[in-house]
Amino acid sequence: MPFSKTCRACGDTKPLDQFYRDAAARDGRRPECKSCTAARRKAWYLANREREIARVRKWQRENPGRVNDNHRRNNARPERKRALRDQYYRRTFGISADDVDALLEAQGGGCAICGERPARVASLHLDHCHETGAVRGILCLSCNQGLGKFRDDPGLLDAAAR
Repeated sequence: MPFSKTCRACGDTKPLDQFYRDAAARDGRRPECKSCTAARRKAWYLANREREIARVRKWQRENPGRVNDNHRRNNARPERKRALRDQYYRRTFGISADDVDALLEAQGGGCAICGERPARVASLHLDHCHETGAVRGILCLSCNQGLGKFRDDPGLLDAAAR
């Protein structure tokens, strides 16, 4: 049995693990490589996007129990929660979840202002400058809301302290 195969679409010879399995095929693999299959499927989706979105939404409306079960099962996995957290930090602040964890550790594991260590990590908030987007530290809910109420204005904070 050969250890490589030539893709019907791009003509490149690649290892067999670069081809999807197909029990009906003579060699047990699809005729086009995974990257060509992905490109073809993406092009098809883009050409049929509205139809596919309507199909999926219809299925979700008709199967709410299965949709909820899938969401519950997927969101309960710790690696899924970590991946979602990483995506959020990268999209919103341009840093990874590992960067946030390192920042929290550098702060001693608690709020950058009061030092409190909440019971849940989800209770900590990434403080950032709303004008530049620069990350300043990690705060507890109370300190984060306090800064928000004072609109990040040092003059207001100073007046409140006096």
